[in-house]
Amino acid sequence: MTPAINLAKQRGLDYQLHEYTHDSNAASFGLEAAEKLGVDVGQVFKTLVVLTDTDVLAVAILPVNKTLNFKKMAKGLSVNKMLACKKVQMADPKQVERSTGYVLGGVSPLGQKKRLVTIIDDSAQTHSTIYVSGGRRGLEIELSPAQLMTTLTARFASITDD
Repeated sequence: MTPAINLAKQRGLDYQLHEYTHDSNAASFGLEAAEKLGVDVGQVFKTLVVLTDTDVLAVAILPVNKTLNFKKMAKGLSVNKMLACKKVQMADPKQVERSTGYVLGGVSPLGQKKRLVTIIDDSAQTHSTIYVSGGRRGLEIELSPAQLMTTLTARFASITDD
């Protein structure tokens, strides 16, 4: 069991687990998950950790086939004073692993060691369920975007390049 699965069980979330054999040569963990699970890439979401210009970590959850727009992420974090910042950049991988407790390619938005402010790309709302990492490579959790948002106390915002 991963911390993500433990949290999903503990909170009584309505979820499904999907496992597949991870190929260590895969160029993109997220695209590999979509392909092996036979689902649309727009429904599989990756978890990225960013560092703000105020030295605070935050989480971006976005489709695996999209690119994070740093300006939109900073704006999304600043709305309603969730986190005051003007700029973000990708966090250092070692810092990500220390803060989340997960290895890169298996970072789940659920069950992180330290709860971070989280923004989910608003495209998630167009799906009844989305797939996010279950806490290790080759494991995905399928759940509703609304449940994910509520569980993480996150908000939806446009955070990808169009």
